[in-house]
Amino acid sequence: MKLATFSHEHSTGIGVLDGEAIIDLAAVMPKAPPNMIALLRAGEKGHEAVRQAAKSATTRIALTDVTLHAPILRPGKIMAIGLNYGEHIAETGREPPKHQIWFNKQTSAINDPFGPVNMPAVSSALDYEAELCFVIGKTCKHVPKERAHEVIGGFFCGNDFSVRDWQAHTPTMVMGKSFDTHAPIGPWLVTPDEIGDPHGLDIKCWVNDELRQDSNTSHMIFDCYDQIAYLSQAFTLNVGDVIFTGTPEGVGVAKSPPAFLKVGDRVRTEIQSIGSMEQIVVSENAKTRIG
Repeated sequence: MKLATFSHEHSTGIGVLDGEAIIDLAAVMPKAPPNMIALLRAGEKGHEAVRQAAKSATTRIALTDVTLHAPILRPGKIMAIGLNYGEHIAETGREPPKHQIWFNKQTSAINDPFGPVNMPAVSSALDYEAELCFVIGKTCKHVPKERAHEVIGGFFCGNDFSVRDWQAHTPTMVMGKSFDTHAPIGPWLVTPDEIGDPHGLDIKCWVNDELRQDSNTSHMIFDCYDQIAYLSQAFTLNVGDVIFTGTPEGVGVAKSPPAFLKVGDRVRTEIQSIGSMEQIVVSENAKTRIG
């Protein structure tokens, strides 16, 4: 299934994608889950109830009439792995990591799949990083790699927008990775049964009409299951945690001269079997806001 978080006529809920339309679960289920995390917590029994309800639906809402939101509106954690594609490591001049390199993006960075992305008032070194993302569907700890597939709730596109000069302010990279609007995800969540093996998906990114990134998730150094096994040795992964799995080569900072984004640029991220999302870069409103 493809499951979307969307708004229509001043109401926000979740629905099932059906071609170019959405089945509003609130209209076909007496006790529809209020959000995607609630549906994930309901497990396979909840997913089956959604499948059956969708089959009985007699009305649909055209995609053109809804606003798509981030599938997971309020993740508990956003974890992102760095230097996870060999060609990306080569273009940055770094050494292959001996261990997985992780940083977090603040949850306030979450953005809709077609929401505008801010050009920070404090920097012009804004870069793109197309990535496969997944969400944790079962609370877990100490998960062996061979069972890691059991805890994935679904997959979606992501773009790890990065403010490169601020990224260098701290070894953790958190500051440059966590500006507001810099973690768009979507356009919907695709359940694992529909994806199959997530390690053979084409991943692409365009800036305006120029293809900048063109790779495949098979080139990951540490695959999705490695990532779950590693992270879960340190801390509990909770339902709704979002994982960014790394970006391939072609980022702007690695070009000579660097090809950073500009206000007005369109950034399109596309992943095979999932779909695509697109952001327009806009100037940040730097007005002071308190309260």
